Amino acid sequence: MLEITVEEVKRKLDAGEPLHLLDVREPEELAICALPGVEHIPMMQLFLGVQRTTANQDAEVVIICHHGIRSLEAAQFLRRQGFENAVSMAGGVAAWSQRIDPSFPTY
Repeated sequence: MLEITVEEVKRKLDAGEPLHLLDVREPEELAICALPGVEHIPMMQLFLGVQRTTANQDAEVVIICHHGIRSLEAAQFLRRQGFENAVSMAGGVAAWSQRIDPSFPTY
């Protein structure tokens, strides 16, 4: 499974399950909206090895972007790096705003 729904992320967060949230959007996107507690590494910096995640390799890493396209690529990349539990949040922050929290800013 490479994707997780926003509903499942919300359920896990509410239940206090350990999730490592990794947002791969650009800084100007993150300035508009971000889930609390995210680690921010722009996708290309992650791919080029400029920045590395602080997540443990066995952690469930939920990767976030705007619509779920970049995060899916990043999940595949991290899995190749040994992060077997890396998943993309399907639909990204746009889906979070639509289906979880309508007050969450979108763009």
